[in-house]
Amino acid sequence: MRDGEGDGSGEPTATEDLLYDVIRRLWPLHRTIVRAVERELADTGLTAGEHALLDALCSEGPRTVPQLARSMGLDRQPVQRWVNHAAELGLVATAPNPAHRRSSLIRLTTEGTAAIRGIQQFEATELRERLADLPTEDVRSALHVLDRLGEEFRHLANGSRVQREETDSKGSRDSRGGEGMNGSEGTNGSSRSTATAEGHDSRPAPTPLMHKGRSGE
Repeated sequence: MRDGEGDGSGEPTATEDLLYDVIRRLWPLHRTIVRAVERELADTGLTAGEHALLDALCSEGPRTVPQLARSMGLDRQPVQRWVNHAAELGLVATAPNPAHRRSSLIRLTTEGTAAIRGIQQFEATELRERLADLPTEDVRSALHVLDRLGEEFRHLANGSRVQREETDSKGSRDSRGGEGMNGSEGTNGSSRSTATAEGHDSRPAPTPLMHKGRSGE
């Protein structure tokens, strides 16, 4: 039996215990990071949420508000408020959307690009100095686990269950994992490609731990 599989007794396995420990740490870690980002942004007039908005636009390019909301895993209303405030600060502007005349694209202005790149450079320096002892492979493993947790919990939040792809003895993948119960794409479907036209988020976060702050909603 592989590590992490139940033994039929109903008792949690060692892997399940570790996963619970990961999940228990996520919320306090998130709040701590938001507080750190807010302190970093104290003199900029930005909130942690607006930081995440600018970072998403810098990474993905112009997006509509609904696309940004889906990408950031948030409701549309707080994202719209962040866009409005960032526009007041001259950091973002609207642009025509060739795909939808009534839904404008949100893009960074020259000032917005300079602002988020300055913040990213500061963050990169801090990460290098404070976390230089972390091996690259450990960080990749952490990203893999967080991505997988995100996928599974999105299915739970949406009320759907997507069957895992299984590998047979010859190493070929079972096609049953391709679609969810409602015909949606599986966890390895095209919705996980980088920055799709619909705005689904599949990119590795360029400043990982700094995204999806809800402060300032």
